[in-house]
Amino acid sequence: MDTQRLILFVIFSLSLLLLWQAWQRQHQPPVPPTVSQPAPTTGVTAPPTPTGAPTLPSASTAPVPAGERIAIKTDLYTADIDTLGGVIDQVALARHRDTQDEAKPYVLLQRNAERTFIAQSGLLGDGMPNHRTLWQALPGPRELAAGVDSLEVKLQAAASNGDKVVQTLTFHRGSYVIEVTYDITNAGSAVIAPYAYFQLTRDTKTPYVQSSMAPAAYTGPVIYNENDKFKKVEFGELDKLAADPNRKLPYTKGADNGWVGMVEHYFLAAWLPSDATKAQREFYARKLDNGLYADGVIIQSAPIAPGATGEIKVPLYVGPQEQDTLAKLAKGLDLVVDYGIFTVLAAPLFWLLKWLHGLVHNWGWAIVLLTIIIKSAFYPLNHASARSMAKMKVIAPKLKALQEQYANDKQQLQMKMMEMYKTEKINPLGGCLPIVVQIPVFIALYWVLLSAVELRHAPWIGWIHDLSAPDPYFVLPVVYAITAYLQVKLSPTPIQDPVQAKVMQIMPIAFSVMFIFFPSGLVLYWLINNSLQIFQQWHMNRVLEREAAAATARRR
Repeated sequence: MDTQRLILFVIFSLSLLLLWQAWQRQHQPPVPPTVSQPAPTTGVTAPPTPTGAPTLPSASTAPVPAGERIAIKTDLYTADIDTLGGVIDQVALARHRDTQDEAKPYVLLQRNAERTFIAQSGLLGDGMPNHRTLWQALPGPRELAAGVDSLEVKLQAAASNGDKVVQTLTFHRGSYVIEVTYDITNAGSAVIAPYAYFQLTRDTKTPYVQSSMAPAAYTGPVIYNENDKFKKVEFGELDKLAADPNRKLPYTKGADNGWVGMVEHYFLAAWLPSDATKAQREFYARKLDNGLYADGVIIQSAPIAPGATGEIKVPLYVGPQEQDTLAKLAKGLDLVVDYGIFTVLAAPLFWLLKWLHGLVHNWGWAIVLLTIIIKSAFYPLNHASARSMAKMKVIAPKLKALQEQYANDKQQLQMKMMEMYKTEKINPLGGCLPIVVQIPVFIALYWVLLSAVELRHAPWIGWIHDLSAPDPYFVLPVVYAITAYLQVKLSPTPIQDPVQAKVMQIMPIAFSVMFIFFPSGLVLYWLINNSLQIFQQWHMNRVLEREAAAATARRR
């Protein structure tokens, strides 16, 4: 039995160490590029060209003209459009606050000396207008007026062969979707079918400075289609592709469905071509100059007869990762909220948490109610565990006597202990099973609290103003440490070695130190869980003590 206890202890200790190391690796901040940032109008290369499509001319060495900046205001955000290229180079979300200064809106798209994250588009082919073309802004409103559901901003340019191109950006009330439409009028005498590209360009920097212990989600390009499903294309993979162009692509290049995007913690920008017509599209992701990366999609228009006008329309989503909204916009778009291997648990947990929030209108109390529900679901298992642990406490004097009696005969000690466990109908490892079973739930809830934008800056009570961030005053971790210590004292283990027992008593303190860096919502869950477990164990201890006293009285 000593060997079994030792193995259990080693497995538990190594598991804790491995989890800690994996957690540190997962949350290590990315190293920012050491190269200098490009000037606002340079540093972005042309997208790749699909087979049979005309090529985009190389960047001109002529002086770059200055574009006009168009400021747009809707009910959800403000946006800036640069007429040089028709680039959307700033989107500030009014309902989401800056990480460091909640008085300011969260700026998702931006282009400045510190950061680059922009949306670009254009037409492919010699002389066709693209993201380096100086477009002309047509007159029209720039603010979504009260009672109006949409706002259109039109940019106009002409191809070198005389084809007229109008780019229309349509902003909608109550939506983070911007419809980008190219209307192309064929001025020639032959049928044309031009290509358009839609891409997102950004650096590798996270939107705020993080310590090595701060939670960090995936940042970078993503591509979705029926073949690959949801595919992360990490910056490191794009570095390898740039070094070896013959390297196999980590994603499917051509498809008749899917979308492309760039994600960062809680937020997303994505081009969403329609899947209704099953039009062929080409995906690409590549490393650019000056520490920038791009991913995008290329789409061909339907044939346009001479004198006729054709269109290419692709919506752009720029906003928070709200799962219900994303699921309605495009197939697989809600997968950007990544729960990892525990999605099968995390998704229903979030659904239940959101339903509870609808009842109490406070995410903190919703977490408390969720904990009670989870605890109730595990009640039969916890009850059996608590009974087993309480019996261990009752027979603890007998176990100690056996240990003293057979101190020099370990084999005989194990046999006698096994006989006692069998006689008393005790599973010495029964107390570990509920913990093992609940670990996946714990990890799944951790990813829910880490990934759900709904909990970002969500208050609970008093000093807890953000359940997705660590407790600023360490109150919850300290209270958790107290409850964890009480739980250990109430729950005797089969470990008789004093050194091992001491280590097991120190474990709660170690966990509480880890919880200093965890989201306060997660610590709140574990604190409530521990408190309920303590009450259940205390109650079971009293029940078994009374049963033991009654049995002793009957024998007399």
